[in-house]
Amino acid sequence: MQVSHTLPSLSVSFDEANLVGAAGLVPVMALAREAGLVDLVDEAVKLPTDKGAHAGLKLSSLVAGMVAGADSIDDMELLRHGAMGKLFTACYAPSTLGSYLRTFTFGHVKQLQSAAKTFLENLGQDVPLLGQPESEDFVFIDIDDTIVEVHGYQKQGAGFGYSGVRGLNALLGIISGNGHAPVIVAERLRKGSASSARGAASFVAEAMRTGRKLTSTGRFLVRADSAYYNQSAVAAALAQGADMSVTVRMNPSIKKAIASIADDAWETIKYPKAIYDQDTERWVSKAEVAEIDYTAFASKKKAARIPGRLIVRRIPELNPKKAAGQDTLFDAHRYHAVFSTVAKDALGTVDMDKTHRQHAVIEAVNAELKDSALAHLPSGSFSANSAWLHAAAIAYNLTRAAGILAAGHFTRAKMRTLRQKLVLVPARIASSARKTKVHLPRNWPWAEAWQRLFTTVQEPPQAA
Repeated sequence: MQVSHTLPSLSVSFDEANLVGAAGLVPVMALAREAGLVDLVDEAVKLPTDKGAHAGLKLSSLVAGMVAGADSIDDMELLRHGAMGKLFTACYAPSTLGSYLRTFTFGHVKQLQSAAKTFLENLGQDVPLLGQPESEDFVFIDIDDTIVEVHGYQKQGAGFGYSGVRGLNALLGIISGNGHAPVIVAERLRKGSASSARGAASFVAEAMRTGRKLTSTGRFLVRADSAYYNQSAVAAALAQGADMSVTVRMNPSIKKAIASIADDAWETIKYPKAIYDQDTERWVSKAEVAEIDYTAFASKKKAARIPGRLIVRRIPELNPKKAAGQDTLFDAHRYHAVFSTVAKDALGTVDMDKTHRQHAVIEAVNAELKDSALAHLPSGSFSANSAWLHAAAIAYNLTRAAGILAAGHFTRAKMRTLRQKLVLVPARIASSARKTKVHLPRNWPWAEAWQRLFTTVQEPPQAA
């Protein structure tokens, strides 16, 4: 492809008042209206002064900007171009939205959190976010945190956490079913120096309560990495009627349990795709797994001990630096262990190992958020950044719901794909006989999916 005219023969001018660059916001924000976003925020969030007026409209403007790819307050200017004012009301200026966010206090953030959960529940009634799981199907709740890097010395709560990066700690809980992409059921912003397990028990319970409202069927399984291996977090999952699988550290008790596994108990598995091992910086294509009964937290009082299974995966310990002729006298292995409360008749050893490794799906969600709204935490105020995180979660869930309604490969597509193919669609606005018509590009490759989304959320015509 090349330019069809020489540049001197072309001229440009930014003077077309009937164009928009993100026509996909029309069905997406119509879906948000059907789920009651504006009304829910208006009812729940009571901000003082004129800066808190029309809280629902301002929050929905932030969400719309994030759906279209905004990752800072300044980026919200993309809502105010061309004919956006003909399609949407209250396209606020970035300065207005920034003042709105800075009005939030801790209590107002909790109010927004409540509205966000109710919005997700309403969205789940309109869109099959998890499909229709059967009673024996597993529904997964994944818990993990990530450091959002920040710069400057005015960021409240910023600090150096486990990653060595100066930032704020975003704790996320997602829910997913077999064959369905995840949505966010819980989110919490913490100081950058916060340990991963801080508040984990209450967070697990919060995520489970929201998850239960999205589906009344299915077997819930909470998955987490070793940072969340503590008695209170596992007990919280069990108290909510869920099982839990969590990676464990190689402490003396775990090592002793692994050493007691019989040599003939190990079962060889071969991965269909190689897995990258961070510790050895190698691709692993096969491993061995075994399991043993194990009671976790045995040092605590008897009522606090939790029986379960220890699923152990081992891979050969390869030493690429060994000299020729210096082979080891016996095979050495590296071990990875998972504590699980799932009964063996529900998930066997190999299936349990595979199911737990799929916890990595939450890393993809973290990456998608950092590729959009969580690329930055825009304010110096911790409460404002907390409100920004909740808005980002709403935008993520809303975009995911739009992808489900568009169907096809969009059901599991990444946020960047949904944004580029369904949201950032240029259009020309025309008015005739008191009706507005949106003219979209001819031969748009994903027109069928876009039309399917639009038709699904379109209100039925009113009676004459």
